[in-house]
Amino acid sequence: MSERASAVEIVRVGKHWRLSCFQHVPHPIQKVFSFFGAARNLERLTPGFLRFQFRRLPTEPLHAGATIDYQLRLHGIPVWWRTRIDEWCPPRRFVDVQIRGPFRCWHHTHEFMVDGAATVIKDTVNFDLYFRSLYRTPVLRWINTDLRLIFEYRRRQTTKILAGDKLVEVVERTSEVSFK
Repeated sequence: MSERASAVEIVRVGKHWRLSCFQHVPHPIQKVFSFFGAARNLERLTPGFLRFQFRRLPTEPLHAGATIDYQLRLHGIPVWWRTRIDEWCPPRRFVDVQIRGPFRCWHHTHEFMVDGAATVIKDTVNFDLYFRSLYRTPVLRWINTDLRLIFEYRRRQTTKILAGDKLVEVVERTSEVSFK
């Protein structure tokens, strides 16, 4: 996959924004989905500057309807976020949506596609701001820059974690994920 296809892109789509990110990892889809399907791994994929902390972690394995509560800091400001898993289709896809948080809308689709013995990870986030008038200010650039930093970090961490020997340990701890 080309480096361009791997980049984080943010574009305007109608009245909202769409973030897209692709990544190719040399691991089977079941192992990759097991890692991403374990909510506790979210902390490992979140940059330290956000000071991510779980407030309530659902029981594993995740499922449609599960909620995750966490707190982070955006430029020093505490933000409480609640996410609900709306779709759960192992090992191909899951969707989380923001129930409470900093965006008017946050709909994050995680897709996993087989590529030989490897997996392509595709993240698509449709999001919107509470105050659309902010689109005309530097705030939108600030948000887009933060989102790019966060998803680029996530891509680097995914490569690092899945390349390490810890993958087997992580998958074994999350092996209760059902692959029906």
